[in-house]
Amino acid sequence: MVASSSFFAPPARMTHYIASKGALLGLVRGLAAEVGEFGITVNALAPGLTRTRSAIEGVPQAHFDSVVAHQAVKRSGEPADQAAAVSFMVSEEAGFMSGQTMLVDGGEGHV
Repeated sequence: MVASSSFFAPPARMTHYIASKGALLGLVRGLAAEVGEFGITVNALAPGLTRTRSAIEGVPQAHFDSVVAHQAVKRSGEPADQAAAVSFMVSEEAGFMSGQTMLVDGGEGHV
């Protein structure tokens, strides 16, 4: 499932969005507990601001710059960063990981 790093560092005036992502994370944890016995894993990706086409067109460059300034990794996230995390999460190597949320936000949620 896809959540958002903003759940961990909520911006103002986004309560409705943050609440929806919190519900999704609860769903991940609950569903993981319910289906784990069948060998099914359930996890969430929580991407930070990522330079997708729609973000580039709709988000001012100043906001990208501000986000990068608050990250440990000083560059904008790229779609390939998210794709690599998802690739791991659906791989056999992640077969013992369930009910987790993977932040892929350049360290913004931890800085």
